[in-house]
Amino acid sequence: MKGNRLFTLACCGLGLMAFSQLLIAGMALAVRVEEGRQVRIVEKEVEKLVPIRISVPVAGDPPAKPMARAVPELPPVPEPEQLVTPAIADPRSELLVTEARRARVAGDMGAAIVKLEEALGESPGDPTVLYELGMVHEMMGIYEKAADYYEKVFQLGVSGAGNLYEAAAAKLRDGFEQPGDMLGKLALGRVRIFNDPKAEGGQRVVLTVPVQKAPGEEVEAAEIEVAVTFFNRTDKNRIVQLEDDSWAEPTWVSLPFDWAGGEESLRMNYRIPVRDEQTAHLFGELTYYGQVVTLSYKGEVLDVQAWPRDLAARIGQAAPLGSAAGDFPEFLDQDILPPNFDPDIPLLNPLPGE
Repeated sequence: MKGNRLFTLACCGLGLMAFSQLLIAGMALAVRVEEGRQVRIVEKEVEKLVPIRISVPVAGDPPAKPMARAVPELPPVPEPEQLVTPAIADPRSELLVTEARRARVAGDMGAAIVKLEEALGESPGDPTVLYELGMVHEMMGIYEKAADYYEKVFQLGVSGAGNLYEAAAAKLRDGFEQPGDMLGKLALGRVRIFNDPKAEGGQRVVLTVPVQKAPGEEVEAAEIEVAVTFFNRTDKNRIVQLEDDSWAEPTWVSLPFDWAGGEESLRMNYRIPVRDEQTAHLFGELTYYGQVVTLSYKGEVLDVQAWPRDLAARIGQAAPLGSAAGDFPEFLDQDILPPNFDPDIPLLNPLPGE
């Protein structure tokens, strides 16, 4: 009896809940129907296309008068970015390329090729390695092989080779210049010598070595090499070649080269330090005697000047055939120099009365 009552109450509760849900659903439906009967007005802007007719002028028609209108100031057009040589990604390959360049400048082409081929194995397709291989083979006279390497650089394009793309394109377009072709077009000028034996800290000599270029000639500045070999006289009247390179400090007067006046100058500061008593007793005192100046282009000697001239025989080097005979150097006498003379810039105008 008690169970029947519980069942009845449960059924009543469920019925009440179902009725409530039906009531809520009916109210929601009524609200939605009412909203659907409302009229909505939506405003929308429609762009009207207006055709602009541009007449094509006919020969004989007067030119149309321009319409006056305000033109906003435009920002300046940026300069195009200058192409640069892509960096070598692999540090070991970069070191090998640096060592190969040193070997190439020193004339050791075999060592240069070995290092570059090793770098190519580490960094295949690197434009710098390929271009350096082209340069080495060009200097060796193996032009077909050099052209192959330049072609590979060219195929990389600007994005892959940077400014080496233009350099390789120029090589392929213009062909290969022979070092001997520069004979008579690149030569040494008259060397100026300033000798100050009483300088503080030891005898000091300043050389100014002009490198002259014929008008209209194109040269690669990186391929120009000027070597200066100094000779000293001992207190026993022996002539000895300089062995300590730290006594000489070379500096180009102006970089980059612009060949203003047709020449660029190398300044060589040479100082013979004062020796202590023990060293002077064992080896004697040294004084400046002279030098041999050698101008090379792409590893080939173009001009040689020696002063005194007998020094050329000491190093077994003579100017190549076809080069002009070396002039006597110009000596800057300390006793007649103006009071404001700077030995670090010994490019003097002619003295009064000359």
